[in-house]
Amino acid sequence: MFSSIGRFCVRRRRLVLAGALLFFVAGIIVGSGVFMHLKESHGSSGTESVRGSDLIDRASRHGPEMVAVVDGPRVGDPAVRQAVLAAAARVAAVRGVTGVVTAYDSPDPMLRAADGRASLIVISTAKTGDMMRTHQEVADVRRVLSGSVPGAAVKVGGELAVMRDSAVTSQSDLFRGELFALPVLLLALLLVFRGLRAALLPILGSLVSVAGALLLLRAVTGITDVSGYAVDVVALFGLALSVDYSLLMVNRFREERAAGHDAAGAVVRSVETAGRTITYSAVTVMASLAGLFAFGDPTFSSLAIGGIATTLIAVLTGLFVIPALLAAWGSKIRPEPAGDSSQGAFGRLARSVQRRPVAVAAVCAVGLVALAVPFLSVNYGSGDPRLLPRSFESRAVADTLLARFPGKQAEPIMVVAQRPAGDPAVRAYAGTIRSWPGVAGVSVEDTRGTGLSVIDVMPAGATQSAAAQDLVRALRADRPGYRTFVTGSAAFLIDFRGQIATRLPWALLLIGLATFVLLFLMTGSVLVPVKALVMNALSLGATFGALVWVFQQGHLSGLLGFEAFGAIEAWVPVVVFVFAFGLSMDYEVFLLSRIKERYDRDGDSDAAVAGGLQRSGRIITSAALLVMIVFLGFALGQNLGIKQMGLALAVAVAVDATVVRCLLVPATMTLLGDKNWWAPGPLRRLHDRYGLREAPDPAGHRVAAACGEGLARPGARPATGIRSGT
Repeated sequence: MFSSIGRFCVRRRRLVLAGALLFFVAGIIVGSGVFMHLKESHGSSGTESVRGSDLIDRASRHGPEMVAVVDGPRVGDPAVRQAVLAAAARVAAVRGVTGVVTAYDSPDPMLRAADGRASLIVISTAKTGDMMRTHQEVADVRRVLSGSVPGAAVKVGGELAVMRDSAVTSQSDLFRGELFALPVLLLALLLVFRGLRAALLPILGSLVSVAGALLLLRAVTGITDVSGYAVDVVALFGLALSVDYSLLMVNRFREERAAGHDAAGAVVRSVETAGRTITYSAVTVMASLAGLFAFGDPTFSSLAIGGIATTLIAVLTGLFVIPALLAAWGSKIRPEPAGDSSQGAFGRLARSVQRRPVAVAAVCAVGLVALAVPFLSVNYGSGDPRLLPRSFESRAVADTLLARFPGKQAEPIMVVAQRPAGDPAVRAYAGTIRSWPGVAGVSVEDTRGTGLSVIDVMPAGATQSAAAQDLVRALRADRPGYRTFVTGSAAFLIDFRGQIATRLPWALLLIGLATFVLLFLMTGSVLVPVKALVMNALSLGATFGALVWVFQQGHLSGLLGFEAFGAIEAWVPVVVFVFAFGLSMDYEVFLLSRIKERYDRDGDSDAAVAGGLQRSGRIITSAALLVMIVFLGFALGQNLGIKQMGLALAVAVAVDATVVRCLLVPATMTLLGDKNWWAPGPLRRLHDRYGLREAPDPAGHRVAAACGEGLARPGARPATGIRSGT
């Protein structure tokens, strides 16, 4: 099959490249519209907070609110009053606005700041599922209110504005990350390949993959909710994978050219060998991404769908677009002699580790465990406005409410009951709640005509503070004599964390089982997959520890340009775990394929480890460096959640490609020796029958390794696992 793909790419290269160009243009034109269709999901529909929110949503005549802060002159100034009321009348005429309440036409004292120098305008909007329309409503309201009150700064925030600003930061962070990453990637690739055309190939492949990712996510928005961060995550991952796969393909092509093949023959041989490796790698990555389905969360499901589809696009780009470009430019790309696989820096490093395997393994394992310790004190948040920079209006409004508006400093916790408005039992329960500790205020909403009663409980402190979460638990523990649903931002966070904790074991089981099966089919060993899972756990633990140390505890905040507020986004560890696990398996496949090939040839485990690391070490470290550049580009973003994810993935790749692949793997495989390849008899027979293998070279020789292995010596033991060029 891979030979046929290679020949097709050579013969039909113009057709392949024209199709890739059309796909890229469609992704840019159509796919970029995904940012206008983003919608945050509050979690699984089975949680109490979501069911309560759905009851309110179905019964309410209004959509999310906006809140404008008029800050500056004294609230009692007649001129200010007149200007605010006039501005409110103009806002009421904006399309989609259904109601406007100001501090001057409402008896609610909480609409005035405690210092008397600021007031609120509360703006209700119509219910709609058109996210583009809601974003436009925010822009229209901001335009109307800008400069509407002389001597005052008027800023618009609230739930709707936070949604709009989050979408804006997602889009700008994506472009900012690529604007940083692509030029730096090109420079790094020039250093790796020492040629412009070879360096451009991974960049071109990455652009096609990112455009495809946007196009696919635009399609997914028609199926399920897609959050703002999902776009950046999927596009980022597609960019990273495409760089990996393109690098492997180009490197293999240069090796084949150095071995004497013409450009067309080198393309075919590259697809036969490196193409098989990237395909197997993509399968392992998609298996790890499938673990997101286990959480039963719409956003995680959209990430899984988008991530799997993007991985498919990345591997298809590597199998078709890059070979077609190589066929077109191949004669102008300089070959790269393979060299002696028994020599080199990585071979010397492996032999040094093999002289002290116990000490190296112990130091690395203890060090990674120590780095993971900060994660034991992790504190989560979800959708906090403080994720946005202070320069955004919605963030500024949230900060002002917290500091100057008692009773408005947080979103309320809502107690929903399917009882008629004005029910005496509901009012009695509300009166009881007022005396509870941690309660800043209680009010009963006017819900006439909805068939519901809603009690708004304002917590003391921030929306998702520990006090707010304790209050949610108290409301759920001490319910009245009728059924209630406790919902709101703090309740969403509690339920989301509970959902992750409940479903995480199933996700781990799915990912672990899929990884074990795939690595077993590749190597025929039961110990190698187990070792790989343990190595990944250590690497990810260190990554999570760094995540808490930096973003929750605030270290390096000045260098990275953010303000820590004592929490990390609840979705970040889950997403980092799944995507970093997939990338680590990427590198595991690259390394094990080399080690296994050498072991099958010589039967010497220690020599196989040293030779395998020498032959794959340069590719793994080069790929990791390039991927780190991509991730660090997103760590420069404005949205703190995206910044957390970008830095965590960069740390994960750095730890995996250095400490794990270059030190821990050689040390543990040296300690195990020939036992690395052990499997019980029944499983060995199963592998002999169904294991993944590579067809031999048409001339009867083994496929050359990416760094040049040469020909198989006569009488070598038969292959028992996949072997492909990296």
